[in-house]
Amino acid sequence: MADLGLYALRLGLLLCALGIGAGLYAGLAQREEWTRVSERSLLLVFGACSLAMLALFWALGTNDFSLAYVASHSARTMPLHYRLGALWGGQAGSLLLWGWMLTAYGAVAIFGNRTQNRRLMPWVCVAMLLNVAFFLYLVNFETPPFERVPHADRLSDGNGLNPLLQHPVMMIHPVMLYTGFTGFALPFSFAFAALVTGELGTTWFRTTRRWTLFAWSVLSVGIMLGGRWAYEVLGWGGYWAWDPVENASLMPWLAGTAYIHSVMIQEKRDMLRTWNIVLIGLTYGLCLFGTFLTRSGVVQSVHAFANSDSFGRLFLFYVTLMLAGFIAALLFRLPKLRSANKLESVLSREASFIINNWIFMAILFVVFVGTMFPVFTEAIGGVRRILGPPYFNTFAGILALLLLVLTGVGPLIAWRKASLASLQRQFVVPAAVGAATAVGVLALFGTAPGYWAISAWGLGAFVLTTIVQEYARAIGARMQRRGESAWTALTTLLRRNQRRYGGYIVHAGVVILLLGVSGAAFNTERLENIRPGESTTINDFRLHYLTAEAIPAQHYGGAKARLALYRESDRSGQGGTPLAVMTPEKRLYWLEQQPNSIPSIWSSWREDLYVILTAVEPDGSGTFKIYHNPLVNWGWSGGVLFVVGCLIVLWPHPEKDAAGVKGSGA
Repeated sequence: MADLGLYALRLGLLLCALGIGAGLYAGLAQREEWTRVSERSLLLVFGACSLAMLALFWALGTNDFSLAYVASHSARTMPLHYRLGALWGGQAGSLLLWGWMLTAYGAVAIFGNRTQNRRLMPWVCVAMLLNVAFFLYLVNFETPPFERVPHADRLSDGNGLNPLLQHPVMMIHPVMLYTGFTGFALPFSFAFAALVTGELGTTWFRTTRRWTLFAWSVLSVGIMLGGRWAYEVLGWGGYWAWDPVENASLMPWLAGTAYIHSVMIQEKRDMLRTWNIVLIGLTYGLCLFGTFLTRSGVVQSVHAFANSDSFGRLFLFYVTLMLAGFIAALLFRLPKLRSANKLESVLSREASFIINNWIFMAILFVVFVGTMFPVFTEAIGGVRRILGPPYFNTFAGILALLLLVLTGVGPLIAWRKASLASLQRQFVVPAAVGAATAVGVLALFGTAPGYWAISAWGLGAFVLTTIVQEYARAIGARMQRRGESAWTALTTLLRRNQRRYGGYIVHAGVVILLLGVSGAAFNTERLENIRPGESTTINDFRLHYLTAEAIPAQHYGGAKARLALYRESDRSGQGGTPLAVMTPEKRLYWLEQQPNSIPSIWSSWREDLYVILTAVEPDGSGTFKIYHNPLVNWGWSGGVLFVVGCLIVLWPHPEKDAAGVKGSGA
């Protein structure tokens, strides 16, 4: 089976060459039959990559330790689902997954455009196949997943997967990120095809709109799942540390979010045509750049794949070459991209979206500089210097507050030009609610939470009020004009104007998520050594240390502590309401010889209590790191609401699709 996967990868690379040649000839000579050859080549590459994926899954599932990849990233003692998940736990397997997903998106584009966009399709195939060919080159010659171990060096058991990756979320999180990254290859390829053919209207982004939103939504979910994994596994009490690899997924999300907002201006007003093509090129370029960061060893991270300098240089060359080709096509068509329409007023939805884009680009710049700062300082002075979380929190935090303002203001301002009277009518109630909320937070807590948390609550209330107001007005209008019930009016709005009202739900999810983040202003932590039978307190919680016991698991050992958690009825430390028994663990994985702390978390809507066992001492006492994290579940619930909004926006609407209102050709 492994040999079948190996030959499938080699055949896939040859088919890529055939498809690229056929696509170039079809595009230049405008020969439809050669376009079909290029499309069929891409479909066959998809089949070859699928066969290679199945072969590697089979090898992992059957413990084929004759393969170096299986021996390095799997072990007999691991459960089957983690053995299969090891496919994306290493360099070669994750690159194979990348290439396979690219071919899957290519197949989607082919089936969705069998009878339309025929001038674009040869160039779409060329762009997709060039990307696939690079990843197939890597898994054929640089990091082959089917490389054999010499017989004398074969192990009866493997080395096992990194213990940090042996978590249910890591069965989903990397796949979601890769699905988002590779999904942006579709609009990138259609934009490239539009530049080459000169078809620079709205066809290229209307065709890929739904798939662009899908890629962006899945990438968003992947980022949130990464935060959940960090919160439960890394044992530092938080969910976002501005780690370079976390930032590598955030940067294309920022550019993609700017694109999703900006492209609405082109659709409504035929403006920003050049900027939108730049944004989609930047988005996919950052997807590739983030993959380069993860795999090149340029940055240090718990998430990163180690590899050689030559691999990093090769990947950087590919990213540079791909973007250079895109930029060359853009410069060639630049005179035809100019729009006749201009911005008419700063008090307009166009202006708010343009400012929105500037802020997203400013946050992107902050994140990029902070991420690459160690690389820049090492190149200039020979010493790696790091810009820590305070840098990111300060600059990105200020910009995030500005985005909150625009989240409430932008969708309610009229296109072209808004009057001051309409602005007053739209915003007097939301502004009053926002101001009252900020004053209320100040009255309750004073200035202790800091400017960011107080501003986030005031602005969050402002945005949520604008959303409720929009829904109330629209539902009230339908009830009055059509005699519909409130529920019927709501469902009709969501069905007939998914993008607008589903988008409001997405915005509400983001606001609630940021309110959850603001809870970090009230975080407290303690480091305590406690003997069995003793207690410690943090805020109004009491932890009573019961005992510690050995862990009898097969592929790791260590200790599990048991602590009874009480909410005290008063501050005296006596009595209290029992809440849970918390069981933090300290593990040592035998094969990997790697320690790991598994926190125990008690959650409510108001707060989390987060306990880490750092050590069990010879006298039986335990050393615990204890965190009290308010509003964490607000962040996760905001993420869930965000996903609900995305699903509403993406949900198929046969009537509109048939009428051609929504393009979904890709």
